[in-house]
Amino acid sequence: MFSVYGQSTDDNDGSKIMAGHAYVPDSQTESSTTDTGVESEVEGIQMGSAVCRLFPVKVSGYCVIFSLVFIKVPVAIGGTASGEPCIFPFLFQEKEYSECTTEGRGDGRLWCATTYNYNTDKKWGFCETEEQAEQRRLVEEAEEQYQDAIKMINSTNRRSQKNELYDRLLKVAEMGHAKAMEKVAYAMLFGDYLPQSIPQAKEIFEKLALEGSPKAQTALGFLYAAGLGVNSSQAKALVYYTFGALGGNLVAHMILGYRYWGGVGVPQSCESALTHYRLVANHVASDVSLTGGSAVQRIRLLDEVESPGSSSGMLEEDLIQYYQFLAEKGDVQAQVGLGQLHLHGGRGVEQNHQRAYEYFNQAANAGNTHAMAFLGKMYSEGSEYVAQNNDTALHYFKKAADLGNPVGQSGLGMAYLYGRGVPVNYDLALKYFQKAAEQGWVDGQLQLGTMYYNGIGVKRDYKQALKFFNLASQAGHILAFYNLAQMHATGTGVMRSCHTAVELFKNVCERGRWSERLMAAYGSFKEGDMDSALVQYLLLSEQGYEVAQSNVAFILDQSESIFNENETYPRALLHWTRAAAQGYTVARIKLGDYHFYGYGTDVDYETAVIHYRLASEQQHSAQAMFNLGYMHEKGLGIKQDIHLAKRFYDMAAEASPDAQVPVFLALCKLGLIYALEYLQDLNLKDLLSQVDLDQLLGPEWDLYLMTVIALLLGTVIAYRQRQHQAVPRAPPAPPRPPAQPEQPAGEPEEQ
Repeated sequence: MFSVYGQSTDDNDGSKIMAGHAYVPDSQTESSTTDTGVESEVEGIQMGSAVCRLFPVKVSGYCVIFSLVFIKVPVAIGGTASGEPCIFPFLFQEKEYSECTTEGRGDGRLWCATTYNYNTDKKWGFCETEEQAEQRRLVEEAEEQYQDAIKMINSTNRRSQKNELYDRLLKVAEMGHAKAMEKVAYAMLFGDYLPQSIPQAKEIFEKLALEGSPKAQTALGFLYAAGLGVNSSQAKALVYYTFGALGGNLVAHMILGYRYWGGVGVPQSCESALTHYRLVANHVASDVSLTGGSAVQRIRLLDEVESPGSSSGMLEEDLIQYYQFLAEKGDVQAQVGLGQLHLHGGRGVEQNHQRAYEYFNQAANAGNTHAMAFLGKMYSEGSEYVAQNNDTALHYFKKAADLGNPVGQSGLGMAYLYGRGVPVNYDLALKYFQKAAEQGWVDGQLQLGTMYYNGIGVKRDYKQALKFFNLASQAGHILAFYNLAQMHATGTGVMRSCHTAVELFKNVCERGRWSERLMAAYGSFKEGDMDSALVQYLLLSEQGYEVAQSNVAFILDQSESIFNENETYPRALLHWTRAAAQGYTVARIKLGDYHFYGYGTDVDYETAVIHYRLASEQQHSAQAMFNLGYMHEKGLGIKQDIHLAKRFYDMAAEASPDAQVPVFLALCKLGLIYALEYLQDLNLKDLLSQVDLDQLLGPEWDLYLMTVIALLLGTVIAYRQRQHQAVPRAPPAPPRPPAQPEQPAGEPEEQ
């Protein structure tokens, strides 16, 4: 048993504060009562000397375990019991109330009773002053308006309508609503639905940060890290990020994870990175449905500008309309494809469960097993449009599985594994998962890995679990990456590897809901709003997205930005460096170019050679090989060597067909230079003086030479004459026919 010792004091605002400590009697003391006689017993907890060894602080033979939280008890204001503390619960009209209530009053003011039974004693008082009541009503009104605005924002995709709703949200923010202020500040920061204004956003974030808002603290950390509206300070950024993470902000945790992983502003620490990334990955994985999560579009602006549409994976509007036309005409494959696009979202198509259901339903009615299985998935998971229904899901899964569809087989396996509409049967679940996995279906592979990992229905086998998780990860399933990360982090079934675990957790974290910002930033770029795109990509680059880092560098490299002109290249160099550290080949070549030309740094040919060599050896880049050939040819930052230059040129031509033409021209130039150098080294005068033409060609060599020259001259003359004869002359113009005399009037025309 343990006892609770309590006491009360008066707070400054007139309310009562109850405080206390919990004590456990030592093994030598059976039970005791505190000085005030307040004692509480909890049954079923064995406490004695073992507990006291863990909590060595003792008071009067009791071990102090913890201090209770302070509880503020309101004091009645006015009414019939002014100055007396409220009693909870209290009885009013046959109902108990455990807090102040507005029931029974028309003015909406909170009140309480000071005795248990108000009905008989009529002892009561207000819990707040009139000013406090008015303030509370304003807060409630602001909250109601905020919830209405957010609901409407989430229910529309029209930009004009969202602009109007954010104007309403701005008015709610002016009423002091914290969440509305956060939304408005971020909208101003990114230029989303409100005019971009970094100074105004900063001002709001500073107010919210003082009130302890983790989102605002994270945003201020970002402003100081990027130097937006403030002087850049990595130390201040780290402080704000840390406070944001302590407040539970997942973006702050992700940023800190990347910083510790890459050693950005902090000492590099894999274990610290693992702690932050794992926490974020746990939240991301818990939100993932069985479909594997929504698709993340990673569009590189550099590739998009050089060859539009080739790397983005986005579907053109015309192509989508063509597929819709085919679907309307009854093309089953088009219906299934469009259904999957709308189910998951991505590739320029927004997630829309209603459209997905309609397309799958059409295809299922035509007998398509994939459509049946996906309808089963939609009913199994449920959504705003399709209500969750295990029986309907089971019906579609069975129809698809009986026809050999792996998606249906996997769905049946899930039903038997978790008892959805059928009794739990691990043997049948294993059987269906194996059938689906044999056909290469990712869900079957993932669930088989889970069963082997946890020993569900089979003997626990980490090697088999690792095998199936690896297979599922090749298809990009986020939960497969998550499970592999957990195995590498704990050394379960594999040798523990912090580095591998961090990379896998990082992959999971980058599939979180904040990844939608990638498409928003790309949309701003396509609309020509470079400042908005830049700020959005900057935040994503802080979170560790390599594609965002390269896109920031590209925007800074290509156009004027919100930064000063003398800051542009150094900032671009910084982000190319971060992208290169994550293995992006083009970024590594860009680093070589920046050091070669002195962009954002001093001209340093030796460092340029190092970057080109890394890109050449690690990523087999043809561009890097060509650049190394040129630097060997010129002797820039490296010893001049024409033979090594030719070798690198040849390697570049082998590495990429696109390099063959520039390599050919470079080799021609190299050959000419080599010939000139050879002739310079050769003394022609001495060579000619040593040659005796009479002895070499005979005494009449001059006659032979004149004959050859005459023959060549005659050949040229004959060729030119034949060309003149072959040119056709224009035919003479035909003679014009004589004009016909006009027929005299009155004579009959010939019939």
